[in-house]
Amino acid sequence: MTPVCWPCPLPGGGTSDEYALTCDRDRSHRLLIVPALFDEANRLRRQTAEVMRRLDGAGIDCFLPDLPGCNESLQPLEVQTPEDWQDYVSFAAMHFGATHVLGIRGGCLLTPAKLTCWHYAPVKGSSILRQMVRARILASREAGIDETQQGLMEQALEQGIELAGHRLSADFIAQFQALAPRDGDDVWEIGQDMVGGAGLWLRAEPDENREQADALAAILSIGLTS
Repeated sequence: MTPVCWPCPLPGGGTSDEYALTCDRDRSHRLLIVPALFDEANRLRRQTAEVMRRLDGAGIDCFLPDLPGCNESLQPLEVQTPEDWQDYVSFAAMHFGATHVLGIRGGCLLTPAKLTCWHYAPVKGSSILRQMVRARILASREAGIDETQQGLMEQALEQGIELAGHRLSADFIAQFQALAPRDGDDVWEIGQDMVGGAGLWLRAEPDENREQADALAAILSIGLTS
């Protein structure tokens, strides 16, 4: 696998050089991977790379780009919106010449409409926010601070909020809580039961699982080449 930079267009003009992990041998099947979001991105990064290695061995090129404000990006997260991220993913698909797309967890909210895609364990934006708010409430309780889900969401929609170290704007929250993974004849859902075991995003630390990586890569390989 090779790390590269890709020129992500910015809303105000210009571009931002963003990191991408790639397996690119100029083959006919080219899979763009939209990563999980926020803390789940960290927990699933190693596992995603393991799936990419298996896809590479099966003759499939694959590309895992960072979004502005995420992972290695130098862009501030607080100025991003889900709509911007959807545009960035669509541009990344064109830039890398993707023929298909895989969305992982929250990444399923961002997959472009013009490409056949797989959604692995898709989740709604509102569910992700609830989990992050719940984690903040628990952390605040340990620090002796009393916060409620309703109060935090009212604050988030008025002035933005910091959740699990991620500073999110009010515009981001309003857009994100309404997002759901798209469906259609060109969207194939991969449930965790098809992969086996419990989802690695549930673990406290980043991890990998060889059997799950084998299963997910096999499902994708069959779907891409059949």
